[in-house]
Formats: sequence, C-alpha cells, structure tokens
Amino acid sequence: MGLEYLEILNLREAAGIELGDGRPRNGFTFRRSVTYKKRIMPDAVSTNPGTNKSIPPIPKPFAPEDETALREALKRCSPSTFEAAVQFRKTGNPEHVPAVVIGVIERFVEPDLRMKLKDADDDLRLIEDLGIDSLTMMEIVILVEDVLQMTINNDELRNLRTVGDVKTFIDCKIRGLPLPKPTKFIPIEHIGAVMPIQPPFLFLNEASVSSTAANGKYKITGQEFFLQGHFKNNPVMPASIMLEALGQLAVLYLLEGHIPEPGKAVNSAQIFFTGCEGVRAHRLCKPGDILTLSIKPKRNKMPLATFEGAIRVGQEKAVIAEEISLIFAYADVVDAPVPINGPTGHVGTVNGGTPATSVITPPLRVAMNA
Repeated sequence: MGLEYLEILNLREAAGIELGDGRPRNGFTFRRSVTYKKRIMPDAVSTNPGTNKSIPPIPKPFAPEDETALREALKRCSPSTFEAAVQFRKTGNPEHVPAVVIGVIERFVEPDLRMKLKDADDDLRLIEDLGIDSLTMMEIVILVEDVLQMTINNDELRNLRTVGDVKTFIDCKIRGLPLPKPTKFIPIEHIGAVMPIQPPFLFLNEASVSSTAANGKYKITGQEFFLQGHFKNNPVMPASIMLEALGQLAVLYLLEGHIPEPGKAVNSAQIFFTGCEGVRAHRLCKPGDILTLSIKPKRNKMPLATFEGAIRVGQEKAVIAEEISLIFAYADVVDAPVPINGPTGHVGTVNGGTPATSVITPPLRVAMNA
C-alpha cells in the first residue's frame, strides 16, 4: 500500500467529516456513501502493555434499537454476517468475529471475486487476489469499527495484507492480546539470496512468512528440465517435485520465521530433509498451473522441525502432506556483509552424521532492511 494509501489514511484524522456526498476530498472521490465521525468509545477493548494476559471484552447491553441500527449497517451483508454480529454484541464471544470480518469483506468485494472467500482461505491477498484498493479498505475498517464497537489506529492498518492478517489482527484487538508481528512478503530476488537451493531446482516464485506459517507460489512454465521425460508427450509435474517445493518452503520458514536461541541463527547450509508421511495426491498439475503452497510448523525444536503442508491449484487440492520433517542446526551470529549468492544444492537426504555449527549472518533480515 503506497502513497495513495497513506494519503487516504489522513482522511481519518479529520474529525466529524462527512464523506457521503461524492465530492472530492484531498483529491479523492468516494464512490460509496461513507460517514465517519470521531467518537469516544469507553467500552472498547483495551490492552494492558505490561502483560500478555487476555482482557476479555465486557459486552454492553444490547437493546432493540441497537439491533435495528446493526441491521441497517449490515443490510448489504449476508444474513449469517448479521447473526454473527448480533451474537458477538450480545455475548462478547470473539469466536463470532471471523464470520463478521469475512462477511464485511465480502460486501465490498466484486461479485465475481466473492467465491474466493467461500473457502475461508487466510492466504488471500486483499489487493492482488480480492481487488481491494486503499479506499475500499478504509470503508471496510469503518464498518468493522461500527459493527464490533472497537477502534483501529491508522498505523495498525499498514501491515494488513491478507484476509488472515485482518482476522488475526481484529481477534487480538478484541481479546486484548499483543498484536502479531507483520507477515514478511518475500520476492524471488530475496528468496534466491537466502536459500541454499538455487535455480533450476528452486520451486518458489514468491513467498510470505509469519511466525505461524509460510505460503508460496510457483508457476509451472513447461520449460522445467524434468518435464521433457515426465511423461512422453504429456508433461505432468512429478509429485516428488511438489513435495520438494513444500520442503523448500519449510526451509524458508526456518530461515525467516523460526525464532532461534539468543545469539544464534539457523545455518542455511545445515538444513536437510529427513522424511514425509501421510502424503496424498489429488490432482494432476500441468504447465500453466500456479501452485499455491502452504506449510505450518507442528514441532520446532533444534535439531528437528516438523510441518504439515498442502498445495492447491485455484480452489482445488493438489497435494497434502501430513508431516514433513527436516533437521537443522544453529550457527553463531556475527556482524558480516550479507552474501549475494548463497551455497547451491537441493533439499537433500541426510546420509548420517551430526550437523556442525558454524558462523553465519542472518540473511534476509539484513537484506530487507538495507
């Protein structure tokens, strides 16, 4: 979200401004009727910065006039969104919040894109996948504030890039929990800079890493060397290569999402594939398909890390792996220049021996802050 987004945020600083008449404001014209008025909300959930304990919300009495106002606010949302909002306002139970958030987002998404929200895919990107621009994002935020009776600061919006980011952020606000660290979006240039695996055996075009998961994409171009013989006159992406791609995403998670011991970093030269269980292939994948990969850590303690993984093509399941296992080692962190090209290789099979500890500089964290 660039300069346009920052300028739109400034609109929220104007207290009591009516934005529903379609006239330009600071160079922007609102396409929909939007009203924003500054208000004091003593019943909003607060967060105690000195503790990690959740502060449960105390629901206000929900009067009939409140239900009427809520119905009017959500009149263009689905009935299930309204029912979830009513239950939240009556009980304060945050389990109803995801349904409200998805319903509000759906109300502002173009009709031909709403099917993407049906599977509740947290990896959906607000801009790229759902076509939500800066102005529409502000409309969503204003409606969420009104419906959930909460306030959202401008600075808190800049790191919301996916549906999952929005759901997690609002859930933390409601429960009074510390806000999670923002998801890191990693382009191919940075992936190549930090990964021990390199082309032509690197199967990640882009990726994002958070503290709880990693997601990536790879487009099958048809030019992959192994497709020349797999199969004759019928190129099909090998299932073993798709498992390799999930393994590579797990490697990237260890390098960029895993929190190591103080003074240590994961050594990219000492990450090896050890096993994969519960694998099921559901779909043939061919040139032109875009693989959407996702992994989530299950157990992560040096020297063993295990993940669950999945690959989709659009909304169709392609591959499921119940458990992917890697071993890894730490290295001492030193102040040194970040290497442009890391060591080459692939996610190999361990041939015995104990991973050695060496000296290394944490890669992408320096590269992205340069």
